[in-house]
Amino acid sequence: MTPDAEMGHQAAGETALANGPGTGGDSDDLIELLFFAYRDFVGDPDRILAQYGFGRAHHRVLHFVDRYPGLTIAELLDILRITKQSLNRVLKDLIDQGYVEQQTGTSDRRQRLLFCTPPGRALTADLTRVQVRRIVRALDAPAEEEETEGGRGNRAASAQDFLLAMIEPAERAAIRRLMARRATVRA
Repeated sequence: MTPDAEMGHQAAGETALANGPGTGGDSDDLIELLFFAYRDFVGDPDRILAQYGFGRAHHRVLHFVDRYPGLTIAELLDILRITKQSLNRVLKDLIDQGYVEQQTGTSDRRQRLLFCTPPGRALTADLTRVQVRRIVRALDAPAEEEETEGGRGNRAASAQDFLLAMIEPAERAAIRRLMARRATVRA
């Protein structure tokens, strides 16, 4: 597909989302489902992190330091888009508890290079494992059929199906009811 055709295809998809069925359109549903999917996606590692006295910022630092051994502080600040003060607090926790170590740069001794220790790699693997498990379940879940004739066959519906599958199964019915309530309030 040419870049112009791809942009036209993308614009058409954005228009379809903005003008989707219902008063709020499919985009409202996608945004709401994304919120709930994100809540459950980060909730799995949050429970593990709480056992260590860590939070989501610790998770993000561990993730990138594990994926990019030798990452500099400056690179990590750029990736995370947080202040140096925020990073220093989180990094201090991880270093003090033995999950991350700093090494002096070989070409520039002012650089601090970050590496996960074996316990840091193990913790990161546990956090990744629960998130991968949730994604695999969502991808393997059969698409939900819409109550309208023929079901949903568009990209927004596919995204909605995936996001709904990312949400805890026990929560899905309540979320559907909540979203249906929003549609009736607007009507």
